[in-house]
Amino acid sequence: MAYEIDVLVTYAEKDNEVAKKSEQGWVTQFKKFLELMLFQVLGTKPNIVIKSEFDTATAPALDNAAILVAVLTKEFAQSGRCLDLIEAFHKSSSQSKTSRVFKVLKSPLTLQEQPPRLRDSLGYEMYQLDDETGAIKEYVDFFSPEAEKQYWMKMVDLAYDIHEALIVLKEGDKRTEVKNLFKRKTIYLAETGYDLAIQRNIIKRELIRHGYVVLPNHTLPTRQDELERSVRKDLEECSLSIHLMGTSYGEIPEGGERSVVDLENKLAAECAFAKRQNKQEFSRLIWIAPNLKSASDKQKSFIDNLKRDAEAQEGAEILQNPLEDFKNIMREELIDSLERKNVDESSTKSVYLVHDRLDQAEVKPFKEAIEKSGYKVLSPAFEGELLDVRKHHIENLRNFDSAIIFKGKVNDQWVRMKVLDLLKAPGFGRKKPIKGKALVGSGNLDAFKSQNLTVIASDSVRAMESISNFLDDSK
Repeated sequence: MAYEIDVLVTYAEKDNEVAKKSEQGWVTQFKKFLELMLFQVLGTKPNIVIKSEFDTATAPALDNAAILVAVLTKEFAQSGRCLDLIEAFHKSSSQSKTSRVFKVLKSPLTLQEQPPRLRDSLGYEMYQLDDETGAIKEYVDFFSPEAEKQYWMKMVDLAYDIHEALIVLKEGDKRTEVKNLFKRKTIYLAETGYDLAIQRNIIKRELIRHGYVVLPNHTLPTRQDELERSVRKDLEECSLSIHLMGTSYGEIPEGGERSVVDLENKLAAECAFAKRQNKQEFSRLIWIAPNLKSASDKQKSFIDNLKRDAEAQEGAEILQNPLEDFKNIMREELIDSLERKNVDESSTKSVYLVHDRLDQAEVKPFKEAIEKSGYKVLSPAFEGELLDVRKHHIENLRNFDSAIIFKGKVNDQWVRMKVLDLLKAPGFGRKKPIKGKALVGSGNLDAFKSQNLTVIASDSVRAMESISNFLDDSK
């Protein structure tokens, strides 16, 4: 269906008032900025109409609007005319497959204070929040440093989300060329504390621009039981979840003791375990801020438990590095596994021979013996940038059939780190089960016999035969 109006912005009269005739009201400014943003992503000038509660708009006019944006304030929520318009638009758009209503919060409102029809709509907080004092006020200077960090970031988010909705409305189920090219996964991008809200928005925009579906695409409920049901439902549709942990513990929902951030991590771990049992793909990326000096005691305790708790880490890769490095790793993790590889079960089996640079000479005879047995040997990389070396390691963890850790001159701590990598391998997007894991080395290896590893003494006269038996058993 073709629409005459791309975006209809509705608001309470008071929210566009000006002190001087020479000034422009908040909503008029908002319309101008939204036009600018949408022009950049659409490539054509959008038709945006603003309508206050006292303007007349006939039913056909509402039918001709593709998207409705409500500028939400207490005045709006208490205006019968505004609520009637929302109700009328809801009825006219109820058959749409995509959300056509967005809410812009000009001032803060709790979910209970918002009109029921708008509670599940995507919300964009466009009021000024002082991170240090928590003070809230409306923007007067739209080009201040604070506005650049908060108002404009939300404006970009809104423009991209409206752009996505317009594509669906105008093209139906067809996708653009870039969408077809990537045909990506559905990703759960968990909520964050206030300190990482901007970074979360940046990541969300990047994922959407690259063709991913990002959930949740609605406002989360405020009650814990309803929130858990909503999160579980969204996680079921996803094959990856991303969690950002900063200094803020986050909001605690009604009836709960854990924050939303904490709960989402717990539920994602449960989802990862359940999907793994059913041989479904699900992996998790958890980023922890390197500097947590200003974190609350509760947040420090949560992160400490997260690092120690095997259940909380289910199917997860935990990284504590600069955010830009994490985003680079995230991009690598999101390369479609079908594009990376199309493994034929009858193809040559591979063995990841994990060893340190110190042991390259000592490991050589074992590598040659494995290759003579008909296996492809995957080796770690030691040259190049640290990030490239790590990417190579993760790619090997995704693709090997069996793994052998070689312990020569390295210490037990190095071995424990590599054993942990093998435990985390299913969370890196593997498409096949691990056939077998072994540790080959000299010295006292008793400490590793209880870690689901086949332990082989490298200095034994039967070492090669033991490796051959291990590989046969792993077929």
